[in-house]
Amino acid sequence: MDDLIEVDNLAYHYGSKAALEGLSFSVGKGEIFGFLGPNGGGKTTTFKVLSTLFSCKPGQVKMFGLDLSKDKIAIRRRMGIVFQMPALDKQLTVRENLEHQGHLYGIGGVELQKRMDRDLDRLGLKDRSRDKVKTLSGGLQRRVELAKALLNNPELMILDEPSTGLDPAARREFWNHLESLRKEQGMTVLVTTHYLEEADRCDRLLILDKGQKVALGNPDQLKAEIGGEVLRMRAKNPEELMKAVGEKLKVKAQLLSGFIQIEQPKAHNLVAPLLETFPNEILSLTIGLPTLEDVFIHKTGRRLMEERE
Repeated sequence: MDDLIEVDNLAYHYGSKAALEGLSFSVGKGEIFGFLGPNGGGKTTTFKVLSTLFSCKPGQVKMFGLDLSKDKIAIRRRMGIVFQMPALDKQLTVRENLEHQGHLYGIGGVELQKRMDRDLDRLGLKDRSRDKVKTLSGGLQRRVELAKALLNNPELMILDEPSTGLDPAARREFWNHLESLRKEQGMTVLVTTHYLEEADRCDRLLILDKGQKVALGNPDQLKAEIGGEVLRMRAKNPEELMKAVGEKLKVKAQLLSGFIQIEQPKAHNLVAPLLETFPNEILSLTIGLPTLEDVFIHKTGRRLMEERE
């Protein structure tokens, strides 16, 4: 797979605070590539660099084979962007919003009408094109944002937390449209997200924490690196029970947000010994396959959810 984006040793500072440190990765053509991490992890700063809003010094970024520090205008012509905050005029109709966006791209006349019809149709907005944006649901408004970003026929679509505020059904629908665009056009998609179910839908995922790369790979492969199963317990005295589990059952456990967590192959075999040995101390016990949350815990010793909160 040819690389559309190459990032080498990227760093970015807000004053004396490092937002990104020595970040390197590449994105192949046609990939859906995700950025996952807690607030302050570096997702949005990476988005702003790749969308040409921030400079990329120190470090080097190449997109479409072009140097981002020298060829911003040429790069911008080949990408579409959906920001986290809405960028729609809610007093205008859907079609009027697209017309104004087309004019900003320098597109007009019959060609603009053809592109608007195409994108409204592919995103299921044709019947709502004459409605004012303020009358649309959050999910439909996000689809209008996506339609705007498609008008210049981009090779790359960059989205910053695009489904924030949407209900689960609307999020799934929005992602179905992204996957269809990738399939139909071979479009490369970059997306930042804090939803684990969205991160699971990416071809590859870069997990960031404190401006650094924590993990990079296919979501299933990242989860497989943990191996086995994850057992989580809630107890009356979690610290005491964690120590006792290690001493009596010779099992390595860790304490996370008041829960005792054990990661190992066939962890389900521990259920009976735990309940028999500590019948009065365990309040609840769950077991399952590793999630991306568990990958973050495994790499950092902290919960991703906790960091978000």
